[in-house]
Amino acid sequence: QVQLVESGGGLVQAGGSLKLYCVTSGRTLSTRAMAWFRQAPGKERQFVASLSRSGSTAGYADAVKGRFTISRDNAKNTLYLQMNKLNVEDTAVYYCVARAVTVGQRDVWGQGTQVTVSP
Repeated sequence: QVQLVESGGGLVQAGGSLKLYCVTSGRTLSTRAMAWFRQAPGKERQFVASLSRSGSTAGYADAVKGRFTISRDNAKNTLYLQMNKLNVEDTAVYYCVARAVTVGQRDVWGQGTQVTVSP
């Protein structure tokens, strides 16, 4: 039932900005906490940002604090990740995730979108 489709990735020079989009199905944004994760080749999956079900509380990994902003537009069923002051270490595949909210549910992941930052 829950489906997520990311977009907005691409190639950008260090210091530049990029905005990621995650289009969700149904009432996902109002019934699930949301998050962004990323994974680079040879590295473990890394938490990036989270947003509570109410949309009022955001959390960020130390590596992106002050540079990335997570937000949503319920009317458009879309979760966003605004990324500023990008550096090479931000290069990764970025995934949108709908977090499990009840017993028996599982996290649902999108297909991912590639972000590449050149020096």
